Amino acid sequence: MSNFPSHIRECRKAKGFTQKQMAEALEVTIRTITNYENGSREPNIATLIALARYFNVSLDYLVGESDDPTRR
Repeated sequence: MSNFPSHIRECRKAKGFTQKQMAEALEVTIRTITNYENGSREPNIATLIALARYFNVSLDYLVGESDDPTRR
């Protein structure tokens, strides 16, 4: 998931969300969001799905398998 940290950060910033807002919406800690964004932690599959839904992007985009965020 080499592109995951940058994609998650880009999605969050594009929506204008703070890490705190994102953490509250996903029911995780701010530290968890920070760790996702700096690449020191990866989410489990349930959280990946929640993130894709939250940002309305494809799972492939989040994990770096595609540069196209469009959901199909």
